[in-house]
This record gives sequence, C-alpha cells and structure tokens, in this order.
Amino acid sequence: MAFPVIAAALGLAGFAPLIARWLGGDQAQDVATKVVDIAQKITGTLDPVEAIQQLEKNPNLVSAFQKAIIQVEAEMELAVMKDRQDARLRDVALMNAGRSNIRADIMVIAAAVGLILCLGSLAYFSEALPGEAVGIISTIAGIFGACLKDAYSFEFGSSRGSKEKDNAVAALMDRYPL
Repeated sequence: MAFPVIAAALGLAGFAPLIARWLGGDQAQDVATKVVDIAQKITGTLDPVEAIQQLEKNPNLVSAFQKAIIQVEAEMELAVMKDRQDARLRDVALMNAGRSNIRADIMVIAAAVGLILCLGSLAYFSEALPGEAVGIISTIAGIFGACLKDAYSFEFGSSRGSKEKDNAVAALMDRYPL
C-alpha cells in the first residue's frame, strides 16, 4: 500500500514540482497521502490515477491543485519555523535558569571534530586511499559541514535567502489564511 501512494504523489509532482522534495525521509508516506488526498478532493475522484488524468485534462484543476500545494508548503514551513523557535526559547530558558545546553555543545563539538578528522584524513592519506574511500570520506565531511551550518543558522539566525523565504511564506499566509 505504501508504494502506490508515494508513486501517485510522484505522478502529481508533474503538476507541482516542489512535491518531489517532500517525498523523502520519515514523513514521506504521510506527505504522499496528504498530496494524493488533496488531488482527489480537488478533482472529485477516489482513485489517484483518475485524479492525475483529470489534472492532465483541466488546467483550472491544476491551478487549484497548485494553490492547495502552496498552502501545504506554507503550513510545513511554519511548522519548521515554530519548531526552531521553540528550541531557541528552550535555550533561553536554560540560560535564564543558569544552565547550559550541554547536549547542543557536544553535538557542535562532535561535528567540528568529525569534519576536521575527515579533512585531515583526506589531506594526509588521499594518495594511499582508493577513490571510493576518498568519495565516502568526502561525503561524510560534507554531512559534518552541513551539521555545523545548521548549528550556526540556529545560533545566529537565518541567512538573507532564508529570511526572504520566511517573508514569502508570511505573504502566502496573509493571502491564503489557514
């Protein structure tokens, strides 16, 4: 049952390409089900394949589907922003209580050490390592770098591009209230 819903959602991604990026990770099944439900509701069908066929035939339905998907994206972005805000408020509460967030400190230090070890390994042993190992170590270094980037974004706020995205989401929410 899981595969057909995700397959249908991938088929619907042809009408709203941003769907494709949602269909990975732990919540892929839930998101796919939501996307398919939206398409079925808009097209008035019970079958995902029939919903896709209806969308292919009717540009007005495609427009309504795209608006609904934009609304879902706005809801998802707001949930992420709220989650991050809650985490920041937790850090403030810990600091006000005279405590520090040791878990976060350990995570940042571990990511930095991991990145340094990966880069050091590549610098000193790249000649002796097979190409596959260099590729794997480079990928792991990239993951550690992404972890550090996320930590910096959390601590020091969003980038300009992220702020522009936040403003766009806020404008969407004003235009299409929940």
